[in-house]
Amino acid sequence: MSNSALNRHWATLLLEALTRHGLRHVCIAPGSRSTPLTLAAAENHKLVCHTHFDERGLGHLALGLAKAGKEPVAVIVTSGTAVANLYPALIEAGLTGERLVFLTADRPPELIDCGANQAIRQTGIFASHPTQALALPRPTADIPASWLVSSIDNGMSNLRQGTLHINCPFAEPLYGADASEQQEWLQTLGDWWQGDQPWLKQPEAHFIAKVDDWQYWQEKQGIVLAGRMSAEEGQLVALWAEKMGWPLISDVLSQTGQPLPNADLWLNHPQAQRILAQGNLVIQFGTSLTGKRLLQWQAKCQPEEYWIIDPIAGRLDPAHHRGRKFTCRVIDWLKENPAHPRQLPWADELGIWAKKTHECVETKLAGKFSEASVAHQLHQLLPEHGQLFIGNSLIVRLVDALGQLPAGYPVYSNRGASGIDGLIATTAGVQRATNKPTLAIIGDISALYDLNSLALLRDLSTPLLLIIVNNNGGQIFSLLPTPETERQHFYCMPQNVHFDHAAAMFGLKYAAPESWAELERLSEQVWENNETTLIELKVAGSDGAKCLQELLKQVEML
Repeated sequence: MSNSALNRHWATLLLEALTRHGLRHVCIAPGSRSTPLTLAAAENHKLVCHTHFDERGLGHLALGLAKAGKEPVAVIVTSGTAVANLYPALIEAGLTGERLVFLTADRPPELIDCGANQAIRQTGIFASHPTQALALPRPTADIPASWLVSSIDNGMSNLRQGTLHINCPFAEPLYGADASEQQEWLQTLGDWWQGDQPWLKQPEAHFIAKVDDWQYWQEKQGIVLAGRMSAEEGQLVALWAEKMGWPLISDVLSQTGQPLPNADLWLNHPQAQRILAQGNLVIQFGTSLTGKRLLQWQAKCQPEEYWIIDPIAGRLDPAHHRGRKFTCRVIDWLKENPAHPRQLPWADELGIWAKKTHECVETKLAGKFSEASVAHQLHQLLPEHGQLFIGNSLIVRLVDALGQLPAGYPVYSNRGASGIDGLIATTAGVQRATNKPTLAIIGDISALYDLNSLALLRDLSTPLLLIIVNNNGGQIFSLLPTPETERQHFYCMPQNVHFDHAAAMFGLKYAAPESWAELERLSEQVWENNETTLIELKVAGSDGAKCLQELLKQVEML
């Protein structure tokens, strides 16, 4: 069998094996060495193929698809530095649990470390970050097809979270394969080709999340923290905490409706801290807590035990409390440990502090059109039956501290490593996976970092509104004790740019509203007319950071 034919058969089997594990989307960057994989994906009718010319954005597109679709997503890239550009998305997926499959084409062994073009050492390139890694040999008919398909099955069966990196060396020729040439190698799998099941099945072991001494702990004064979880889980956690009579402190990503809003402000008040110090048990559902005051309280609290419920394996507690980690889905834990209704909530006074804080925020931001006021009123811009993607750095902190999102409304983010890379591409992946109207809000430096991915927002089937908050630099550093004389040049790095030309270059509609009423009207137009629009909010430098700092001081003095 010629190299070109065997390469194609090898890639065809590899892609087909992946579909047997629920993989439906594959993201492809241009390249020659990856030709066998690209053509095999294009010919597999079970797969939806997405393309992007920028591998870093491509990895984040796959991340967004996996994040919203709850299924594994594949990425195909050529050899060389194209592979290295996938690193940020791989790291994020490892921390937030999305399942990605990186198919990286490679030169054959005889072309490595000898000066061959576009040939680098790719085996092990991602170090300890992949959950699984499979370094395939160069395709050869001497290796049975059953070995290749069972190797893929083994990797996918053990991929509970994170990334499976499959390195795929191909020798030339890469083109001109005769698909009918010597198909005996594939046909050794028999009627497997007519089915839809894996060759090697490894049933998943399910963890029972029942707490044996739950009857003892449910009588305690508990505190519930809500981090990142699904919309359904967020609503259930809110109901569960309410029945228990335990205070619920919610992150912006929790989708609980934040019944005690503006927690990042009122947690700074000594009286609120004294109330919470009476808690015997803290139960945290989900991870990726955003608020600085919440993280500070979480680090200092000293309950009898601290429990974390999250499907991602590992400790997930940077404060290293004494307690328990339940590695399971939040919804499963709630079913096994139902709420025990309490006649009176034990920390009802926290509701008073949340109300006072909310009134402070309302008074402070009344009649203003600013970064902080948009964060506070963001819920008014959300499309019906849609979803929200929130960027990192300052904007997510402002929404967390000043806003209140509706319960059960889907919220997405990249809060694993909390990087600013790939946010536009991830938004595009989320939108493609769900086909829902999407509102995304990110900062100007984040947008510049992923500008190429504006190409992914063209020709969408459902409306998308991308709000870029242009405060001229990384104003998150205005919240930190960075040296004032060096802050602008070395930390904020203002670029003095606007995004009208970027929108025009990628064929997107553009607007720069100057009032809240105009922003509201523009967003309604996007949802009604099924448009994709880039809205630039031109706001004053560090005003958003200063507003948050002023409110913290004001609430502390209540």
